[in-house]
Amino acid sequence: MLEGLIRWSTRDRWADRFDWVLEGHLVPTCEETGIEIEQIASTIGEDLFMSTVWACAFEDFLTREFDGENATDDYLKRRGWKESASIRNYMAALRKSTMSLYEVSDIVPDTSFLARDLLRDAEPVLVSERSATRSLKPWDRIAARVVHVGSRSQIGGGLLVFDHETSELLVAAVRKLESLSSEEERELAEANGYEFDEDRFSDLSPTDRLRAITPMFTTFWLVDAIDRIQSPRIPDLRNAEGDEVMLCEARFPLAARTTGRDIRAALEARPEFRATSSKSWSWVGENRSAAKPAAAPGHDGSSRKQLTFETWSDEDRLVLGDIRLESKTLVLNTNSEQRCSRGCALLSDALGGRLRHPSVKTESIEQVMVSRESAMPNQLDIPEDEQRAIVHDYMDRHYRDVLDQPVPALDGQTPRTAVKTEGGRMKVVEWLKLMENRTAKHADPDNPMASYNFAWLWTELGLSERRE
Repeated sequence: MLEGLIRWSTRDRWADRFDWVLEGHLVPTCEETGIEIEQIASTIGEDLFMSTVWACAFEDFLTREFDGENATDDYLKRRGWKESASIRNYMAALRKSTMSLYEVSDIVPDTSFLARDLLRDAEPVLVSERSATRSLKPWDRIAARVVHVGSRSQIGGGLLVFDHETSELLVAAVRKLESLSSEEERELAEANGYEFDEDRFSDLSPTDRLRAITPMFTTFWLVDAIDRIQSPRIPDLRNAEGDEVMLCEARFPLAARTTGRDIRAALEARPEFRATSSKSWSWVGENRSAAKPAAAPGHDGSSRKQLTFETWSDEDRLVLGDIRLESKTLVLNTNSEQRCSRGCALLSDALGGRLRHPSVKTESIEQVMVSRESAMPNQLDIPEDEQRAIVHDYMDRHYRDVLDQPVPALDGQTPRTAVKTEGGRMKVVEWLKLMENRTAKHADPDNPMASYNFAWLWTELGLSERRE
């Protein structure tokens, strides 16, 4: 659609100006990451560079004025007759467009999505779009230009998909610009090729502010992309006590002449162990109401996402471990090394000489995922609808349980408690959006998780009207 404009930008009159704009989108990233401009494309991949960074810089160039001249206006005046009316209208609309940060919802594949501007006070816009709807997920945050052509709204070619944390940093940075000193504003203008004249940045309209800082969108996205490539992020998995999740199995050989009856009698005499069958027990801890939430994300100074995994008994007791009796072995399973050590000490105290020294095996979540993936071809062929029903049933039970658990993102309150105040309701809405977005984003399209419907959670918490 913009082939003619692209060729026009390579003419002597415009080539240097475009190169200057492109450098403005790249230099801050180079200063932040320490890599050279020439290395950026090879670092993130040539195709991704051209479809994101280059496209954003080019569209920015098409909106800029240089000594009162604009490349789009110049092209339409001199070569516009070569283009169809619809393309001319699109180019004219793109020339007036502004990049902003949007939250995506109500995705209709191959048709449209709703875009809510996170940086300007405006009603959500229905965007007619085909290709992007195939990859966007509910509550994704994207930097893009919404181009209004007649009664139809569509997005430009430069599209940046942000993760939630990076988008929050971007929003905070934009808000902070309103308190810049005059000197800082002058430096910002020079760096971005804009002149504020006598106006203060804080006095500009929200749209003019965004036009003045367009390269910031590219910088935040690009720094994050390079960081992910150079230092891949692994989620910080924790249990309710804040321990790093590590699947641990301790196997105690039974001492000579020890019987299953001996084991059962000793375990059933202790309140920490609750029988779940004749040969299995749950090691339980405190009541849900007394449980302390795990440390909040970033408690260790890192930017890793933190997820909490736990199991609760029917009596609302925290399940610290599972115990089962095999023919000549007692097996303890826990979700952290700390719990495993405590559980081994507890079992040794309860059973004394009936147990020999245990052998302990640990496995990280990453190792478990690799081993399960390698085992997939040997698994039973379960029909897709049955797989989906099983997974969705598990997720229903899991999230219903979560509604009454302390959540770090809600300041340690349970979701049901948090929605009792307006401030809490706002936090729960953001928590639900983030949870729904991450499930959709990290699940393969063929994975049953990808089709899970979170709508009932919003309804259960009385927030369905806020699921825009």
